[in-house]
Amino acid sequence: MAAAAESLLRQARYRGGGSGAPERPEGMGEISAEELGRFVSHVAALLRSRHLGAEAVDCLQRLHLVVAATKYPRRLDGKFVELLQTVLCLPTCPEQVQVLCAAILREMSPCDELVLSCDEVQDPKVLSLVSSVLLAQDNKKSEVSAVGQQVVKLLEGRLPEGQSSRHLLPVLSNVISLSPEALTEEQINVVSKKMVDWLRYASTQQGVPQSSGGFFSNPRARQPGPVTEVDGAIATDFFTVLSLAQHYTEDQWLNMQAFSMLRKWLLCYGGDGLSTPDSDDRSETDGSVMSLVSVTSTSSHLLPPKERLREKAFEYCQRLLEQSNRRALKKDDEELQKACLIEAVTILDIICKQDTSYVYRTLSSMKMLHDRISGDVSYARALLPIAQYFLNHSEMAAVDSDAIYKHLFTEIPAQLFHNQPLAFEFILFCKDNSQLFTDTSSIFRQSFPNLFKFLAWNSPSLISEFVDLLPFLLDAGTAVEIFHLLLDLPCLTAALDIQLRSPSPSASEKAACDPAVKPATCLEAFRHPLYKSTFQYLLRIESTPEDPPESLIPLRQLLGPLASSPRVVQCAETVPVLLELFFSVVTEFADKPLINQLVLLVLQRSDQLYEIPAFKDDVYRALSSQLITLCKLHPALIVELSKELLDFSGSVSNIRNKEPLFTHVVWAIGEYLSVSYDKRCTVEQINLFFEALEATLFEITQIRPLASVPSYEPRVITVLMTTLTKLAARSQDLIPRVSLFLSKMRMFVQNPAVTSVYCEEDREEILIRATELMNLLKMPSVAQFVFTPPVDVATTPLQRDANASLPFALRIVSRLLEGGTGFMPG
Repeated sequence: MAAAAESLLRQARYRGGGSGAPERPEGMGEISAEELGRFVSHVAALLRSRHLGAEAVDCLQRLHLVVAATKYPRRLDGKFVELLQTVLCLPTCPEQVQVLCAAILREMSPCDELVLSCDEVQDPKVLSLVSSVLLAQDNKKSEVSAVGQQVVKLLEGRLPEGQSSRHLLPVLSNVISLSPEALTEEQINVVSKKMVDWLRYASTQQGVPQSSGGFFSNPRARQPGPVTEVDGAIATDFFTVLSLAQHYTEDQWLNMQAFSMLRKWLLCYGGDGLSTPDSDDRSETDGSVMSLVSVTSTSSHLLPPKERLREKAFEYCQRLLEQSNRRALKKDDEELQKACLIEAVTILDIICKQDTSYVYRTLSSMKMLHDRISGDVSYARALLPIAQYFLNHSEMAAVDSDAIYKHLFTEIPAQLFHNQPLAFEFILFCKDNSQLFTDTSSIFRQSFPNLFKFLAWNSPSLISEFVDLLPFLLDAGTAVEIFHLLLDLPCLTAALDIQLRSPSPSASEKAACDPAVKPATCLEAFRHPLYKSTFQYLLRIESTPEDPPESLIPLRQLLGPLASSPRVVQCAETVPVLLELFFSVVTEFADKPLINQLVLLVLQRSDQLYEIPAFKDDVYRALSSQLITLCKLHPALIVELSKELLDFSGSVSNIRNKEPLFTHVVWAIGEYLSVSYDKRCTVEQINLFFEALEATLFEITQIRPLASVPSYEPRVITVLMTTLTKLAARSQDLIPRVSLFLSKMRMFVQNPAVTSVYCEEDREEILIRATELMNLLKMPSVAQFVFTPPVDVATTPLQRDANASLPFALRIVSRLLEGGTGFMPG
């Protein structure tokens, strides 16, 4: 069977059938344009002869596969397209042939040869097929409107025996999605009245099964019985989508269809004005606000159509809440209960937005519902619309709903972070309500460690939503903790993996765990006393002001075997993106102490990252660029953090392990260690930095006998030389030392050991920079101006060339001093 399907697919892949189509790849066995033309002619002959039996069905199926399988433009003869449309509308045409004709026309849409019209179509089945083709025509408003008019016309009239309105409601739902304004106010009222009848007055008796009769047929066996509830009890109230039957009547099918499109209908037409299906974010005071007495009066049939539909929809959803409390006999019915519960709560929320008097009628049932299902994690998805309801209406009802939010944010992510559909819905819920949560409840920001569990486990699918959510989680109180959490996000993924795989320990296992014996594996470490508190910190459910525990460092090493896990690697790839977003948000509100703290953390955490080489390199690059941003915001941090910056820049190991970060730190020192930026900057501080950086440059440029020459990026050497020259220009006693060092760079780049490591372009770059710097130092006053400009002109293009780590003015002065010749190579 599979081989036959594969063969058919290979035949279906063709070059497109048009003169302008690309040539087919060789060896694919595709059908050629000539073969396709002959096949289409054969199908056309069958359709014209009205031989619409098994052979026609088989040929149309093959043709549909050919048209659907190609990625190239789908072109068929215009007359054949017209023939398909004619056959589609034939009253005597078999249903399977009509379905295939419509499917082929949809695959070719938008189609210039289309002459279909729904105006004269009276059969709901045919209208359903014709409309599917018309609505596929590139969303033409005129076509959508015409379909909507005809659907309402058929719904309003009386259909002939054997025809069903069931085929019309899906079409109407598509019309609403594409163009809500396609219906007039009068037509909206017509459909609203119909929906009231479908929702509220469907039969509570089962349908009669279709029987062919015969000798053994039993008339009594075919008598309709009552519909039942999901727990098997006979339904004593009106029919809903949760009422069960062996066979359904026509009005019961319409009841279920009407409920499936009720939310969309209310969003479009339930309020005072026309809206779109997604625009349910309306003021609570919008819509018709009636008194509680008038809403519950027995004369609801006297209400306007929109308000009567709202009342009947409310009754319907309240019945669903009651039915969802019944114990289902079948697993499928239990899942249906949960789905209907979610939809019912969502619809009740919309009704309360459109008419605030309903808030008081739904409040108690919502509270009871939450109390009933909050302890059952299988109902977790239903907690989201309940929380949405309280977010929208608790202030008006003067209800404290913090307990509901706290349960939602603390329990659900911790237990169900691995449930991908729930994770997406949860983060989307947070994103859509982030401003509301930020304004009304502190629980949202306090629970951010729990929200990050969703991201850590489902990072590829959630990164886009989390980018929108992260700014609302950040403030001065959470910034530092979120920074740590972002850097440890791959560790969190690994910890969640271990948590899922770790079995619950027995009492004997707990007693046998020796704290003095270090665990050998990650799974052993999860419950070991030595690491238990560290895992608890990683898996915490609420924000904590404490610094990360020291035991995180050995734990990162212990988690090493999971570093190559695809889930961990995917999570690690999202961190640089989130770091960039983090700093772009934080810099908008960060004060000087917070900036200093973040710079310190950048230096400290650069040694404390999960051992994933690509991850570490990406993080170093991300932190490097953000370090410069922080320094620009607060240049005085170079003086205020001089000890820490000295320690970092004076270590050669930092060049080997984190070259991008080291280079940017050195550049920032040369750029901002100046009295122009901070009056507290002293000559002694400049000299201390100079000596540390001079020793570092000496270390990486010394060629020792029998020692291998480490290969650093030329940029490291040029940035160190430039920074030393900048510092010497501000403390001119250092100029002779820098000039002597720069004069030796020719010998360095010409050393055979260096030429074996650096290419000619790299050596030339180093030598050119040394020449320019040395020439500039011949004019100390010019050098001081170039390297230490007044703050008000320090951002002009003449003074600033951050990409080359050297002011542009330096090159100009160098050219003037050289006169076109001199120390420059060849």
